[in-house]
Amino acid sequence: MMARQVKDGHYQFGRYMSRGRWMSVWHQVSELLALDPKAVLEVGPGPGVLKSVINGFGCRLETLDIDEALCPDYLASAEEMPFNNGSFDVVCAFQVLEHMPFDVSLSVLREMWRVCSGGVVISLPDARPCWSSSVRIPYVRPLNIMFERPFFRGDVHVFDGEHYWEINKKGYALSDVSSLLLNCVPGAAMSTYRVRENPYHRFFVFKK
Repeated sequence: MMARQVKDGHYQFGRYMSRGRWMSVWHQVSELLALDPKAVLEVGPGPGVLKSVINGFGCRLETLDIDEALCPDYLASAEEMPFNNGSFDVVCAFQVLEHMPFDVSLSVLREMWRVCSGGVVISLPDARPCWSSSVRIPYVRPLNIMFERPFFRGDVHVFDGEHYWEINKKGYALSDVSSLLLNCVPGAAMSTYRVRENPYHRFFVFKK
């Protein structure tokens, strides 16, 4: 079982909930509700923002974590979830899997796929530099542009006490990571994108 990584005070509002992270929460809610779930399991709830928001939209979200200080609904390891197959409509984990060695994160994704009946939604850090812009002209739909740095060769990732790996660091090319993720969710339809307002966060949606 993985050990607790963050110290008390890590999730303080001014330090943790940046504007970009707030926009990621918007995408979390949007992707989950698009799957029309009645019951959602969130692995790694952090400060509990998602649960507070999504429960107001007619969806029951429960949480699982190994850190009792976060007051999860289920205090358990994500590697061995105490649920039957298909117990939840959707299972999600946002900016969580990179906190585990890569092989462990793949094992956790398999477990998430096992206990869901409809789909899995995750987000992961993408280290490739990306610039975004939005052009707004009256009476015209906003034009959103994202430009990733070309010919990017990521540095070797060094464990910083929290992240074991990140997409587009050396050895973790997006194409390779995507392929390995898909191997964990047999039969899934996958889509992926970066959050324009916070390109460091890349979403993956897997549907059964």
